[in-house]
Amino acid sequence: MLYDVLVVGGGLAGLVSSIRLSQAGLKVGVVEKNEYPFHRVCGEYISNETLPFLKSIGFDPFTHGAVSIQHFWLTSPNGSQLRMPLDLGGFGLSRYLLDEKLYQLALKQGVIFYLKTNVLEIKKEGEIFSCQTSGKGELQAKLVIEAHGKRSNLDKDRAFFKKRSPYIGVKYHLKTNFPNDLIALHNFKDGYCGISRIEDDKYCLCYLTTRENLKENNTIEIMEEKVLKKNPFLKEIFENSTFLYDAPKVINEVSFAPKTLIEHDVLLCGDSAGMIAPLCGNGMAIAIHSAKILSDLIIQYSDNHINKQEMYQKYQAEWNKHFKFRLWLGRTVQQFFGNPLLTDTFVNFFKYSPFLAKQVVRQTHGKEF
Repeated sequence: MLYDVLVVGGGLAGLVSSIRLSQAGLKVGVVEKNEYPFHRVCGEYISNETLPFLKSIGFDPFTHGAVSIQHFWLTSPNGSQLRMPLDLGGFGLSRYLLDEKLYQLALKQGVIFYLKTNVLEIKKEGEIFSCQTSGKGELQAKLVIEAHGKRSNLDKDRAFFKKRSPYIGVKYHLKTNFPNDLIALHNFKDGYCGISRIEDDKYCLCYLTTRENLKENNTIEIMEEKVLKKNPFLKEIFENSTFLYDAPKVINEVSFAPKTLIEHDVLLCGDSAGMIAPLCGNGMAIAIHSAKILSDLIIQYSDNHINKQEMYQKYQAEWNKHFKFRLWLGRTVQQFFGNPLLTDTFVNFFKYSPFLAKQVVRQTHGKEF
């Protein structure tokens, strides 16, 4: 079977792309290494900028238990804190549920899935891409989207892959006593931890730290005890919550380095094309928006309204317009976190400069699309 578009990776960017393209009448296949539903290391907060588009493709998160989030809370390791409303706000929904529902929607739209399958190699012969897979043989397509997330074996020749990243991500689901409409960002030495409500009276707790921090403390449990709990608000959460996982979900080599959008005529989307620092809390919104931008351009190309080179150029231009500054700002702001003294200074500065704090938060969010 020759696909119009083959999507490598069934996360948010891959699922949204497949739905959008299939609704436009294109023949779409998705290759995903896991089987739905499954957990991902993710903060599970999505900006409301995505709501008009999600509803336009037939997905309303609030019919699946999403929780509205309208306030932000920032703390430093020594207990300094800042609270403020979020202009646009967002919602909380687990990736376990969100991806499963989008997967079911994609199936209804006629998308063909190859689950528990890896793409080992992608080659282009003339105008056709050949994707060698594990167990499913060779799949062919006119266009390929790589939406495989933060890091993949397919990235081995990309610049960012060749430089090790110091970051690791750790995630839990838990039951706790915490406001429903609040997303908190609690800082600690060499890291920060987000917590917010998701469906079924559960909360997502996800933190980013360094391999060195973990190495110094030998285990995640010891690191949480000796480092994270120095923040009194994190201490309260860890000691007065019911953790719902037998063990945390962990991801290594999280890179925020700039990435390319096109590699050997393969189109990159979502985290594969660039990640915003998690402290800005909008990685999922960017993944969804980038999928819309790319899908719309592919539809224009398929309808012969633009040629392939124009599609590439427009994708780069739209990505830069919507995301380049947001990604840069995320990397810049992140430099103030992890160092207890700098973090405390940062929190106290914005505590007494609410207008500037509001502007920084606003710049990490996009506009409704």
